[in-house]
Amino acid sequence: MTTVKQVIEQKNNTIISVSSTDTVEKVLILMRDHRVRAILVIDDGNLVGIVSQGDCAIKVLLPHNNPKQVNVSKIMTANPLSVTLTNSVDECMAIMVHKHIRHLPVLEKNKVIGVISVGDLVKNIIELQGSQIKFLETYIKGHGG
Repeated sequence: MTTVKQVIEQKNNTIISVSSTDTVEKVLILMRDHRVRAILVIDDGNLVGIVSQGDCAIKVLLPHNNPKQVNVSKIMTANPLSVTLTNSVDECMAIMVHKHIRHLPVLEKNKVIGVISVGDLVKNIIELQGSQIKFLETYIKGHGG
């Protein structure tokens, strides 16, 4: 069973965040520059929210609000669900599927140490399946005659 720790160790652990008083424009620039679809909101070292591309589009751009004038606090999901290093990939996938979310902050002792995305989980599952397929091919060829 793969854990969040194993997935996080394979990633670049740069934490991309804004404060709740920053503008949505800053969020959009960070998303573009870092090629991510969600940004953590951290105030005084504490995780207070998360903002997704969808939040920006639906809550700011669609109603024609100016992203330079809207604060992150107005559109963020406050107190987001999070996981720890000991959670399994299966647990994360279940949370994401049931809560219809794509990103989970990873906390250790109430400090953010990373983010795990649905893409990270899918990549991990594909890698595991590839390993299993190679094992089975070797097994079959070795015992096939």
